Amino acid sequence: METSTILIVDDNSSNLDVLSEALAGSGWEIWVATDGETAIEQAEYSQPDLILLDVMMPGIDGFETCHRLKASRLTHEIPVIFMTALSDIGDKVKGFNLGAVDYITKPFEQKEVLARVNLHLTLRSLTKTLAQQNLLLKQEIEDRLAAEAALHQLAQELEKRVEERTAELSQALDHLQKAQVQIVQSEKMACLGQLVAGVAHEINNPISCISNNIPIAKEYIADLLGMIRLCQHSVTSTSEFEDKSLEIELDFIVEDLPKIIDSMAVGTERLYNLSLSLRNFSRLDTSALTPVNIHDGLDSTLLILGHRLKAKGTFPEIAVIKEYGELPLVECYPGPLNQVFMNILANGIDALEEYTISCPLCGEKKQSNHSPQIRICTEMLEGDRVVIRIADNGVGITEEVMQHLFTPMFTTKSVGKGTGLGLSISREIVEEKHGGKLTCISSPEGGVEFVIELPIQH
Repeated sequence: METSTILIVDDNSSNLDVLSEALAGSGWEIWVATDGETAIEQAEYSQPDLILLDVMMPGIDGFETCHRLKASRLTHEIPVIFMTALSDIGDKVKGFNLGAVDYITKPFEQKEVLARVNLHLTLRSLTKTLAQQNLLLKQEIEDRLAAEAALHQLAQELEKRVEERTAELSQALDHLQKAQVQIVQSEKMACLGQLVAGVAHEINNPISCISNNIPIAKEYIADLLGMIRLCQHSVTSTSEFEDKSLEIELDFIVEDLPKIIDSMAVGTERLYNLSLSLRNFSRLDTSALTPVNIHDGLDSTLLILGHRLKAKGTFPEIAVIKEYGELPLVECYPGPLNQVFMNILANGIDALEEYTISCPLCGEKKQSNHSPQIRICTEMLEGDRVVIRIADNGVGITEEVMQHLFTPMFTTKSVGKGTGLGLSISREIVEEKHGGKLTCISSPEGGVEFVIELPIQH
Protein backbone atom coordinates (compact mmCIF):
# COMPACT_ATOMS: atom_id res chain seq x y z
CA MET A 1 0.00 0.00 0.00
CA GLU A 2 1.34 3.45 -0.94
CA THR A 3 2.40 5.68 2.03
CA SER A 4 0.52 8.97 2.37
CA THR A 5 2.48 12.22 2.41
CA ILE A 6 1.65 15.24 4.60
CA LEU A 7 3.07 18.74 4.11
CA ILE A 8 3.17 20.83 7.34
CA VAL A 9 3.51 24.58 6.79
CA ASP A 10 4.35 26.68 9.91
CA ASP A 11 6.89 29.37 10.71
CA ASN A 12 7.16 28.11 14.32
CA SER A 13 9.75 25.34 14.63
CA SER A 14 8.19 24.12 17.92
CA ASN A 15 4.87 23.55 16.21
CA LEU A 16 6.64 21.74 13.37
CA ASP A 17 8.40 19.43 15.82
CA VAL A 18 5.24 18.68 17.81
CA LEU A 19 3.19 17.88 14.71
CA SER A 20 5.95 15.93 13.00
CA GLU A 21 6.46 13.81 16.09
CA ALA A 22 2.70 13.25 16.51
CA LEU A 23 2.16 12.25 12.88
CA ALA A 24 5.36 10.32 12.19
CA GLY A 25 4.33 7.47 14.44
CA SER A 26 1.34 6.71 12.24
CA GLY A 27 3.53 5.69 9.29
CA TRP A 28 2.94 8.79 7.17
CA GLU A 29 5.71 10.59 5.31
CA ILE A 30 6.11 14.11 6.68
CA TRP A 31 7.30 17.16 4.67
CA VAL A 32 7.80 20.60 6.26
CA ALA A 33 7.89 24.19 5.02
CA THR A 34 8.34 27.39 7.07
CA ASP A 35 6.60 29.89 4.75
CA GLY A 36 3.87 30.04 2.09
CA GLU A 37 6.13 30.56 -0.93
CA THR A 38 8.23 27.50 -0.12
CA ALA A 39 5.11 25.45 0.56
CA ILE A 40 3.65 26.35 -2.86
CA GLU A 41 6.88 25.48 -4.71
CA GLN A 42 7.19 22.17 -2.85
CA ALA A 43 3.54 21.21 -3.39
CA GLU A 44 3.75 21.95 -7.12
CA TYR A 45 6.98 20.00 -7.47
CA SER A 46 5.64 16.87 -5.74
CA GLN A 47 2.00 16.87 -4.69
CA PRO A 48 1.37 15.71 -1.07
CA ASP A 49 -1.85 13.96 -0.06
CA LEU A 50 -2.68 16.54 2.65
CA ILE A 51 -1.49 20.02 3.66
CA LEU A 52 -1.58 21.33 7.27
CA LEU A 53 -1.38 25.11 6.82
CA ASP A 54 -0.77 27.73 9.54
CA VAL A 55 -2.87 30.86 9.12
CA MET A 56 -0.53 33.43 10.69
CA MET A 57 2.82 33.45 8.87
CA PRO A 58 5.26 36.13 7.73
CA GLY A 59 5.26 36.97 4.03
CA ILE A 60 2.07 35.59 2.54
CA ASP A 61 -0.29 34.29 5.21
CA GLY A 62 -2.16 31.01 5.20
CA PHE A 63 -5.24 32.45 3.44
CA GLU A 64 -3.20 33.76 0.49
CA THR A 65 -1.20 30.54 0.37
CA CYS A 66 -4.43 28.50 0.24
CA HIS A 67 -5.81 30.80 -2.46
CA ARG A 68 -2.73 30.25 -4.63
CA LEU A 69 -2.75 26.49 -4.03
CA LYS A 70 -6.39 26.25 -5.12
CA ALA A 71 -5.69 28.42 -8.17
CA SER A 72 -2.93 26.11 -9.41
CA ARG A 73 -3.80 23.28 -11.78
CA LEU A 74 -1.29 21.00 -10.00
CA THR A 75 -2.42 21.56 -6.42
CA HIS A 76 -6.08 22.60 -6.50
CA GLU A 77 -7.32 19.13 -5.49
CA ILE A 78 -5.01 18.73 -2.44
CA PRO A 79 -7.10 19.01 0.78
CA VAL A 80 -5.96 21.85 3.12
CA ILE A 81 -6.47 21.90 6.91
CA PHE A 82 -5.89 25.27 8.58
CA MET A 83 -4.01 25.42 11.89
CA THR A 84 -4.82 28.51 13.99
CA ALA A 85 -5.24 29.82 17.49
CA LEU A 86 -7.89 32.22 16.21
CA SER A 87 -11.45 31.54 17.28
CA ASP A 88 -13.11 34.21 15.11
CA ILE A 89 -15.91 32.53 13.17
CA GLY A 90 -15.36 34.97 10.29
CA ASP A 91 -11.82 33.68 9.77
CA LYS A 92 -13.08 30.11 9.70
CA VAL A 93 -15.74 30.98 7.12
CA LYS A 94 -13.11 32.76 5.03
CA GLY A 95 -10.91 29.66 5.13
CA PHE A 96 -13.74 27.36 4.08
CA ASN A 97 -14.64 29.74 1.22
CA LEU A 98 -11.04 29.58 0.00
CA GLY A 99 -11.29 25.76 -0.20
CA ALA A 100 -10.07 24.47 3.17
CA VAL A 101 -11.60 21.21 4.34
CA ASP A 102 -11.11 21.58 8.12
CA TYR A 103 -9.57 23.53 11.04
CA ILE A 104 -7.20 22.38 13.84
CA THR A 105 -7.09 24.67 16.84
CA LYS A 106 -3.89 25.48 18.72
CA PRO A 107 -2.70 24.26 21.16
CA PHE A 108 -2.91 20.86 19.46
CA GLU A 109 -4.70 17.83 20.88
CA GLN A 110 -2.78 14.87 19.48
CA LYS A 111 -5.74 12.50 19.24
CA GLU A 112 -7.88 15.15 17.55
CA VAL A 113 -5.11 15.93 15.06
CA LEU A 114 -4.62 12.24 14.26
CA ALA A 115 -8.37 11.67 13.85
CA ARG A 116 -8.87 14.68 11.57
CA VAL A 117 -5.77 13.91 9.50
CA ASN A 118 -6.72 10.23 9.20
CA LEU A 119 -10.28 11.18 8.17
CA HIS A 120 -9.18 13.56 5.41
CA LEU A 121 -6.47 11.20 4.14
CA THR A 122 -9.13 8.50 3.87
CA LEU A 123 -11.42 10.93 2.07
CA ARG A 124 -8.52 11.93 -0.20
CA SER A 125 -7.80 8.27 -0.99
CA LEU A 126 -11.47 7.62 -1.71
CA THR A 127 -11.60 10.73 -3.89
CA LYS A 128 -8.56 9.55 -5.87
CA THR A 129 -10.06 6.09 -6.24
CA LEU A 130 -13.38 7.57 -7.34
CA ALA A 131 -11.61 9.86 -9.81
CA GLN A 132 -9.71 6.90 -11.25
CA GLN A 133 -12.90 4.89 -11.46
CA ASN A 134 -14.65 7.82 -13.13
CA LEU A 135 -11.76 8.09 -15.55
CA LEU A 136 -11.98 4.38 -16.30
CA LEU A 137 -15.74 4.64 -16.61
CA LYS A 138 -15.41 7.61 -18.95
CA GLN A 139 -12.90 5.67 -21.03
CA GLU A 140 -15.20 2.66 -21.05
CA ILE A 141 -18.12 4.86 -22.13
CA GLU A 142 -15.98 6.36 -24.89
CA ASP A 143 -14.91 2.88 -25.97
CA ARG A 144 -18.52 1.70 -25.97
CA LEU A 145 -19.64 4.76 -27.89
CA ALA A 146 -16.84 4.17 -30.37
CA ALA A 147 -17.85 0.50 -30.62
CA GLU A 148 -21.51 1.46 -31.07
CA ALA A 149 -20.54 4.01 -33.73
CA ALA A 150 -18.43 1.38 -35.49
CA LEU A 151 -21.28 -1.13 -35.16
CA HIS A 152 -23.76 1.44 -36.49
CA GLN A 153 -21.47 2.20 -39.41
CA LEU A 154 -21.01 -1.51 -40.03
CA ALA A 155 -24.78 -2.00 -39.89
CA GLN A 156 -25.25 0.86 -42.38
CA GLU A 157 -22.60 -0.60 -44.67
CA LEU A 158 -24.19 -4.03 -44.35
CA GLU A 159 -27.65 -2.58 -45.04
CA LYS A 160 -26.24 -0.74 -48.05
CA ARG A 161 -24.62 -3.93 -49.30
CA VAL A 162 -27.90 -5.80 -48.76
CA GLU A 163 -29.78 -3.09 -50.69
CA GLU A 164 -27.20 -3.18 -53.48
CA ARG A 165 -27.32 -6.97 -53.58
CA THR A 166 -31.13 -6.90 -53.53
CA ALA A 167 -31.11 -4.40 -56.39
CA GLU A 168 -28.66 -6.61 -58.31
CA LEU A 169 -30.82 -9.68 -57.71
CA SER A 170 -33.95 -7.75 -58.68
CA GLN A 171 -32.25 -6.56 -61.84
CA ALA A 172 -31.02 -10.08 -62.56
CA LEU A 173 -34.55 -11.41 -62.00
CA ASP A 174 -35.93 -8.74 -64.32
CA HIS A 175 -33.36 -9.67 -66.98
CA LEU A 176 -34.22 -13.35 -66.47
CA GLN A 177 -37.93 -12.67 -66.87
CA LYS A 178 -37.27 -10.64 -70.00
CA ALA A 179 -35.04 -13.40 -71.32
CA GLN A 180 -37.77 -15.97 -70.60
CA VAL A 181 -40.34 -13.76 -72.33
CA GLN A 182 -38.02 -13.37 -75.32
CA ILE A 183 -37.46 -17.12 -75.48
CA VAL A 184 -41.19 -17.79 -75.25
CA GLN A 185 -41.87 -15.11 -77.87
CA SER A 186 -39.16 -16.39 -80.20
CA GLU A 187 -40.30 -19.99 -79.91
CA LYS A 188 -43.93 -18.97 -80.25
CA MET A 189 -43.28 -16.85 -83.32
CA ALA A 190 -41.02 -19.50 -84.83
CA CYS A 191 -43.62 -22.24 -84.31
CA LEU A 192 -46.45 -20.00 -85.46
CA GLY A 193 -44.50 -18.83 -88.48
CA GLN A 194 -43.56 -22.36 -89.49
CA LEU A 195 -47.12 -23.53 -89.00
CA VAL A 196 -48.60 -20.61 -90.92
CA ALA A 197 -46.04 -20.91 -93.70
CA GLY A 198 -46.68 -24.64 -93.94
CA VAL A 199 -50.44 -24.19 -94.01
CA ALA A 200 -50.14 -21.39 -96.58
CA HIS A 201 -47.88 -23.54 -98.74
CA GLU A 202 -50.22 -26.54 -98.55
CA ILE A 203 -53.22 -24.36 -99.32
CA ASN A 204 -51.46 -22.73 -102.25
CA ASN A 205 -51.03 -25.99 -104.17
CA PRO A 206 -54.73 -26.99 -104.36
CA ILE A 207 -55.77 -23.34 -104.69
CA SER A 208 -53.45 -22.92 -107.66
CA CYS A 209 -54.80 -26.10 -109.19
CA ILE A 210 -58.43 -25.06 -108.73
CA SER A 211 -57.81 -21.44 -109.65
CA ASN A 212 -55.95 -22.36 -112.84
CA ASN A 213 -58.61 -24.93 -113.89
CA ILE A 214 -61.67 -22.78 -113.23
CA PRO A 215 -61.29 -20.65 -116.42
CA ILE A 216 -60.80 -23.82 -118.47
CA ALA A 217 -63.77 -25.45 -116.73
CA LYS A 218 -65.89 -22.40 -117.48
CA GLU A 219 -64.97 -22.66 -121.18
CA TYR A 220 -65.73 -26.38 -121.24
CA ILE A 221 -69.04 -25.87 -119.45
CA ALA A 222 -69.98 -23.06 -121.80
CA ASP A 223 -69.24 -25.32 -124.76
CA LEU A 224 -71.25 -28.17 -123.25
CA LEU A 225 -74.19 -25.89 -122.52
CA GLY A 226 -74.06 -24.71 -126.12
CA MET A 227 -74.11 -28.31 -127.32
CA ILE A 228 -77.05 -29.02 -125.03
CA ARG A 229 -79.00 -26.13 -126.50
CA LEU A 230 -78.27 -27.37 -130.04
CA CYS A 231 -79.42 -30.83 -129.06
CA GLN A 232 -82.48 -29.37 -127.43
CA HIS A 233 -83.46 -27.61 -130.65
CA SER A 234 -82.66 -30.66 -132.75
CA VAL A 235 -84.78 -33.13 -130.76
CA THR A 236 -87.70 -30.97 -129.71
CA SER A 237 -90.13 -33.68 -130.92
CA THR A 238 -88.61 -36.38 -128.77
CA SER A 239 -90.70 -36.91 -125.68
CA GLU A 240 -87.92 -38.84 -123.95
CA PHE A 241 -85.63 -35.85 -124.08
CA GLU A 242 -88.32 -33.58 -122.70
CA ASP A 243 -89.06 -35.95 -119.86
CA LYS A 244 -85.38 -36.15 -118.92
CA SER A 245 -85.03 -32.36 -119.13
CA LEU A 246 -87.92 -31.91 -116.75
CA GLU A 247 -86.56 -34.57 -114.41
CA ILE A 248 -83.13 -32.99 -114.02
CA GLU A 249 -84.44 -29.43 -114.29
CA LEU A 250 -82.22 -28.72 -117.26
CA ASP A 251 -83.26 -25.08 -117.54
CA PHE A 252 -82.27 -24.48 -113.91
CA ILE A 253 -78.92 -26.27 -114.38
CA VAL A 254 -78.15 -24.20 -117.43
CA GLU A 255 -78.89 -21.04 -115.44
CA ASP A 256 -77.23 -22.04 -112.10
CA LEU A 257 -74.09 -23.83 -113.27
CA PRO A 258 -72.24 -20.63 -114.35
CA LYS A 259 -73.18 -19.12 -110.99
CA ILE A 260 -71.65 -22.09 -109.17
CA ILE A 261 -68.45 -21.72 -111.15
CA ASP A 262 -68.33 -18.00 -110.36
CA SER A 263 -68.92 -18.74 -106.68
CA MET A 264 -66.09 -21.28 -106.75
CA ALA A 265 -63.86 -18.64 -108.32
CA VAL A 266 -64.76 -16.16 -105.56
CA GLY A 267 -64.09 -18.78 -102.86
CA THR A 268 -60.77 -19.66 -104.44
CA GLU A 269 -59.78 -16.02 -104.53
CA ARG A 270 -60.68 -15.67 -100.84
CA LEU A 271 -58.59 -18.71 -99.99
CA TYR A 272 -55.71 -17.24 -101.96
CA ASN A 273 -56.05 -13.91 -100.09
CA LEU A 274 -56.14 -15.76 -96.77
CA SER A 275 -53.02 -17.68 -97.69
CA LEU A 276 -51.31 -14.45 -98.71
CA SER A 277 -52.40 -12.83 -95.44
CA LEU A 278 -50.99 -15.73 -93.46
CA ARG A 279 -47.67 -15.37 -95.24
CA ASN A 280 -47.67 -11.61 -94.74
CA PHE A 281 -48.50 -12.06 -91.07
CA SER A 282 -45.69 -14.49 -90.28
CA ARG A 283 -43.11 -12.94 -92.65
CA LEU A 284 -40.56 -15.68 -91.97
CA ASP A 285 -38.64 -14.48 -95.00
CA THR A 286 -37.96 -11.14 -93.28
CA SER A 287 -35.57 -11.16 -90.30
CA ALA A 288 -34.14 -7.67 -90.85
CA LEU A 289 -35.59 -4.18 -90.85
CA THR A 290 -37.75 -3.82 -93.93
CA PRO A 291 -39.86 -0.92 -95.28
CA VAL A 292 -43.46 -2.17 -95.19
CA ASN A 293 -46.99 -0.89 -95.50
CA ILE A 294 -48.43 -0.83 -91.98
CA HIS A 295 -51.96 -1.11 -93.37
CA ASP A 296 -51.12 -4.44 -95.00
CA GLY A 297 -50.11 -5.85 -91.63
CA LEU A 298 -53.29 -4.58 -89.99
CA ASP A 299 -55.49 -5.95 -92.77
CA SER A 300 -53.75 -9.36 -92.69
CA THR A 301 -54.27 -9.58 -88.93
CA LEU A 302 -57.94 -8.61 -89.26
CA LEU A 303 -58.45 -11.24 -91.97
CA ILE A 304 -56.97 -13.94 -89.72
CA LEU A 305 -59.21 -12.81 -86.84
CA GLY A 306 -62.22 -12.52 -89.16
CA HIS A 307 -64.01 -15.53 -87.67
CA ARG A 308 -63.96 -13.88 -84.22
CA LEU A 309 -65.52 -10.69 -85.57
CA LYS A 310 -68.66 -12.44 -86.84
CA ALA A 311 -71.94 -12.64 -84.93
CA LYS A 312 -72.34 -15.63 -82.58
CA GLY A 313 -75.78 -16.47 -81.15
CA THR A 314 -77.10 -13.37 -79.42
CA PHE A 315 -73.76 -11.61 -79.67
CA PRO A 316 -73.76 -9.19 -82.60
CA GLU A 317 -71.03 -8.80 -85.18
CA ILE A 318 -68.06 -6.67 -84.13
CA ALA A 319 -67.78 -3.72 -86.49
CA VAL A 320 -64.27 -2.72 -87.54
CA ILE A 321 -63.96 0.95 -88.42
CA LYS A 322 -60.81 1.79 -90.38
CA GLU A 323 -59.63 5.37 -90.44
CA TYR A 324 -56.36 4.93 -92.28
CA GLY A 325 -54.27 8.00 -92.99
CA GLU A 326 -51.66 8.52 -95.65
CA LEU A 327 -48.57 6.72 -94.34
CA PRO A 328 -45.18 6.16 -95.95
CA LEU A 329 -43.47 2.77 -95.79
CA VAL A 330 -42.29 2.18 -92.23
CA GLU A 331 -38.95 0.52 -91.55
CA CYS A 332 -39.73 -2.32 -89.10
CA TYR A 333 -39.65 -6.04 -88.36
CA PRO A 334 -42.95 -7.08 -90.01
CA GLY A 335 -43.52 -10.43 -88.27
CA PRO A 336 -43.07 -9.21 -84.67
CA LEU A 337 -45.03 -6.02 -85.40
CA ASN A 338 -47.95 -8.07 -86.77
CA GLN A 339 -47.79 -10.07 -83.54
CA VAL A 340 -48.33 -6.79 -81.64
CA PHE A 341 -51.40 -6.04 -83.79
CA MET A 342 -52.65 -9.59 -83.15
CA ASN A 343 -52.23 -9.32 -79.34
CA ILE A 344 -53.97 -5.93 -79.09
CA LEU A 345 -56.83 -6.78 -81.46
CA ALA A 346 -57.39 -10.18 -79.80
CA ASN A 347 -57.52 -8.50 -76.37
CA GLY A 348 -60.03 -5.99 -77.72
CA ILE A 349 -62.24 -8.80 -79.04
CA ASP A 350 -61.99 -10.59 -75.67
CA ALA A 351 -63.04 -7.39 -73.87
CA LEU A 352 -66.04 -6.92 -76.17
CA GLU A 353 -67.13 -10.55 -75.79
CA GLU A 354 -67.02 -10.18 -72.00
CA TYR A 355 -69.09 -6.96 -72.06
CA THR A 356 -72.08 -8.08 -69.96
CA ILE A 357 -74.76 -6.36 -67.92
CA SER A 358 -76.76 -7.50 -64.86
CA CYS A 359 -80.52 -7.99 -65.11
CA PRO A 360 -82.17 -5.57 -62.62
CA LEU A 361 -84.76 -8.24 -61.68
CA CYS A 362 -82.82 -11.51 -61.35
CA GLY A 363 -79.21 -10.31 -61.35
CA GLU A 364 -78.33 -12.71 -64.17
CA LYS A 365 -75.46 -11.68 -66.45
CA LYS A 366 -76.69 -10.90 -69.95
CA GLN A 367 -75.04 -9.61 -73.10
CA SER A 368 -75.26 -5.84 -73.45
CA ASN A 369 -77.24 -4.59 -76.42
CA HIS A 370 -74.60 -1.99 -77.33
CA SER A 371 -72.98 -2.19 -80.75
CA PRO A 372 -69.48 -3.61 -80.29
CA GLN A 373 -66.85 -2.02 -82.43
CA ILE A 374 -63.10 -1.70 -82.91
CA ARG A 375 -61.73 1.49 -84.39
CA ILE A 376 -58.29 1.58 -86.04
CA CYS A 377 -56.78 4.97 -86.86
CA THR A 378 -53.39 5.69 -88.41
CA GLU A 379 -51.72 9.04 -89.00
CA MET A 380 -48.39 10.80 -89.33
CA LEU A 381 -46.86 12.65 -86.39
CA GLU A 382 -44.29 15.40 -86.33
CA GLY A 383 -40.72 14.22 -86.07
CA ASP A 384 -40.98 11.47 -88.71
CA ARG A 385 -43.13 9.15 -86.65
CA VAL A 386 -46.39 7.32 -87.27
CA VAL A 387 -49.09 6.43 -84.77
CA ILE A 388 -51.53 3.51 -84.81
CA ARG A 389 -54.55 3.78 -82.48
CA ILE A 390 -56.59 0.63 -81.78
CA ALA A 391 -59.64 1.28 -79.61
CA ASP A 392 -62.65 -0.76 -78.49
CA ASN A 393 -65.85 0.33 -76.78
CA GLY A 394 -65.80 -2.37 -74.11
CA VAL A 395 -65.92 -2.02 -70.32
CA GLY A 396 -62.47 -0.44 -69.96
CA ILE A 397 -59.69 -1.19 -67.48
CA THR A 398 -59.57 -0.33 -63.76
CA GLU A 399 -56.75 1.81 -62.36
CA GLU A 400 -55.44 -1.15 -60.33
CA VAL A 401 -55.21 -3.38 -63.41
CA MET A 402 -53.71 -0.52 -65.43
CA GLN A 403 -50.70 -0.40 -63.06
CA HIS A 404 -49.81 -4.04 -63.90
CA LEU A 405 -51.00 -4.11 -67.50
CA PHE A 406 -47.55 -4.64 -69.06
CA THR A 407 -46.14 -6.82 -66.24
CA PRO A 408 -45.05 -10.28 -67.48
CA MET A 409 -47.31 -13.15 -66.32
CA PHE A 410 -50.05 -10.73 -65.17
CA THR A 411 -53.50 -11.52 -66.56
CA THR A 412 -57.13 -10.98 -65.59
CA LYS A 413 -58.34 -13.78 -67.83
CA SER A 414 -59.41 -17.17 -66.53
CA VAL A 415 -57.04 -20.14 -66.54
CA GLY A 416 -56.38 -21.39 -70.05
CA LYS A 417 -57.46 -18.15 -71.76
CA GLY A 418 -54.36 -16.04 -71.23
CA THR A 419 -50.68 -16.32 -70.30
CA GLY A 420 -50.09 -12.72 -69.26
CA LEU A 421 -47.30 -12.40 -71.84
CA GLY A 422 -49.06 -10.77 -74.79
CA LEU A 423 -48.87 -7.12 -73.75
CA SER A 424 -45.45 -7.38 -72.10
CA ILE A 425 -44.09 -8.95 -75.30
CA SER A 426 -45.85 -6.27 -77.36
CA ARG A 427 -44.25 -3.46 -75.36
CA GLU A 428 -40.84 -5.08 -75.73
CA ILE A 429 -41.31 -5.44 -79.50
CA VAL A 430 -42.49 -1.83 -79.92
CA GLU A 431 -40.12 -0.07 -77.52
CA GLU A 432 -36.94 -2.16 -77.42
CA LYS A 433 -36.98 -3.71 -80.88
CA HIS A 434 -38.39 -0.73 -82.80
CA GLY A 435 -37.50 2.25 -80.61
CA GLY A 436 -41.17 3.24 -80.43
CA LYS A 437 -43.69 3.69 -77.64
CA LEU A 438 -46.73 1.64 -76.56
CA THR A 439 -49.25 3.19 -74.17
CA CYS A 440 -52.78 2.37 -73.01
CA ILE A 441 -55.63 4.79 -72.29
CA SER A 442 -58.84 3.79 -70.52
CA SER A 443 -61.61 6.24 -69.63
CA PRO A 444 -64.16 5.86 -66.78
CA GLU A 445 -66.94 5.85 -69.40
CA GLY A 446 -65.54 2.61 -70.81
CA GLY A 447 -63.41 1.54 -73.70
CA VAL A 448 -59.67 1.03 -74.10
CA GLU A 449 -57.30 2.58 -76.60
CA PHE A 450 -53.79 1.31 -77.32
CA VAL A 451 -51.47 3.84 -78.93
CA ILE A 452 -48.46 2.61 -80.92
CA GLU A 453 -45.86 5.16 -81.98
CA LEU A 454 -43.15 4.06 -84.40
CA PRO A 455 -40.28 5.87 -86.08
CA ILE A 456 -40.46 5.78 -89.87
CA GLN A 457 -36.75 5.01 -90.04
CA HIS A 458 -34.24 3.68 -87.50
